[in-house]
Amino acid sequence: MPVPAPVLPPGTAYSRRVVLGDDVLRLDGNEGTRPDPGLLVRALDDLTTEELRRYPNQDPLTTDIAARWELSTDRVLLTAGGDDLIDRCCRAQLGPGRRLLLPSPTFEMFERYASLTGCRIERVPWGREGYPVDRLLAAAAEGEPVGLLPVVSPNNPTGAVVSADELERVIVGLPDTLMLLDHAYVEHADEDLTRLALQWPNVVVLRTFSKAWGLAGCRVGYGLGDPEVLAVLKRAGAPHPLAAPSLAIARRRFAEGDESLEPHVRRVRRERASFTTRAERLGLSPRPSQANFVFLDEATKADDDTSPPFLVDALESLGVIVRWLPQAEGVRVTMPGDEAESARLSEALSIVREPEALLLDLDGVLADVTCSQLACILATAADWNVTLTESDVRAAQLAGDANDDWRLTQRLLARAGVEVALEAVTERYQQRYLGTDERPGLQAREGLIPPRELLARLAAERPLAVVTGRPRAEAELFLDRTELTSLFSIVITRDDAALKPDPEPVRLALDRLGFGRAWMVGDTSDDTRAARSAGVLPLAVLPPGLSTSDAETARRSLRSAGAARVLTGLNELVELLP
Repeated sequence: MPVPAPVLPPGTAYSRRVVLGDDVLRLDGNEGTRPDPGLLVRALDDLTTEELRRYPNQDPLTTDIAARWELSTDRVLLTAGGDDLIDRCCRAQLGPGRRLLLPSPTFEMFERYASLTGCRIERVPWGREGYPVDRLLAAAAEGEPVGLLPVVSPNNPTGAVVSADELERVIVGLPDTLMLLDHAYVEHADEDLTRLALQWPNVVVLRTFSKAWGLAGCRVGYGLGDPEVLAVLKRAGAPHPLAAPSLAIARRRFAEGDESLEPHVRRVRRERASFTTRAERLGLSPRPSQANFVFLDEATKADDDTSPPFLVDALESLGVIVRWLPQAEGVRVTMPGDEAESARLSEALSIVREPEALLLDLDGVLADVTCSQLACILATAADWNVTLTESDVRAAQLAGDANDDWRLTQRLLARAGVEVALEAVTERYQQRYLGTDERPGLQAREGLIPPRELLARLAAERPLAVVTGRPRAEAELFLDRTELTSLFSIVITRDDAALKPDPEPVRLALDRLGFGRAWMVGDTSDDTRAARSAGVLPLAVLPPGLSTSDAETARRSLRSAGAARVLTGLNELVELLP
């Protein structure tokens, strides 16, 4: 059966980064405070099975909201979050022959919903200088009628606000245009313009329980406005947008009153000020914000126009998720509203922007082991009539728990159905690797991957340490032969601590260096996992000699393991360091 041709305009759906793991601090959604844990129980206790059987009754919450704002109930429209109200306004007011006048950057869902109506979207830049009233009025005076003008204050994603005077000027200047005053974040702002806006019939005010009220999971929002306008918007959406449990929870939460939000709001404002100051000191470009987030101007991208900048990937590798907004060319960071989480954000930002030391794996990062260790694994397996390829070994190393070449060789033999004692495998491997007095071992073939001058430059700026799974004698032999010993103040080997991916060797290196903030570069997933577990920024580098296919496989695997970046060489590390 053929698939129907799509009629939607091109583009991608709204999405957030999918990050797995229990110990993740999500600061990309602007969710608000954590409600009292007993709220859910108390709210659901109020529900009866009859209420669940029937379509939900929105009247009680509508009445509560109307009373709060001293309005008649026909001036309140409940919606499935603020997004539902935006969608209704676009459906009702836009279409072919009409324009959406869009201060930009702003909340992306306006453009997404508007594009479905076939209207023309005209963006008016909204920069640091203030709300562009004059440019909006000038743009509205020319061309097709303006069906809708969103006024998002505080603005998402920048945190900027519209003053009462600016709002009044644009309302008076465009009396035939519906304006949606999006006040989703207003609880965190200095000024609430709701009552002022409701003096005009062409303004609808959006409010939500998703942010400061902490009920994003319930999806409850509402619009306030002229009864005739709201009647049209009511027809533009689903007849029962809210589920009965959501209504019950929101009503219980609303009954607690605005004063219940005050501790959270005060906390967020302190965090916002502190974060802004810290971001400025770290060389970032935070914008003034009156929301529960701060926007960082960050136009530096990774590989293309949609890839996140290094800051986003680096924080994610440390378990802190922030939002990259490519169209706005910036990074939005939600304020946690929690002392411990705020400290974690601050520490992660310091690790990214103020690394005190660099930790480097030896094999595949400093030493080219293609003709030594890799050759030893292949030859040792061949002693028991097992043929392996370089790709086989690389894949096993990327799979993890492969920081011991002897055990890795034994495991690859077992996978081929050949059981060999570890002692026998180790003996054969070491004979080839170390050699004898008469015949040099393959270790003599190991060359230095990065230029010594590059490592000397790095060492002049920060202390360097080696964290390797080699025995100490073998590690020091390579460092002496390549004249690197003087550049590394600390060398941690398998003689000192457990093998990676255990974080113990990484933590030991930090302890001996006397620093807590560091970056680590390795070439395997074991390196990446050890660094992450130790609270160190994990970076990866592709070892030399990989085929195009193996390099791409390694890149995906290392990113999946949590590496903030996969470098093609240590020269790229210099470009990333602050």
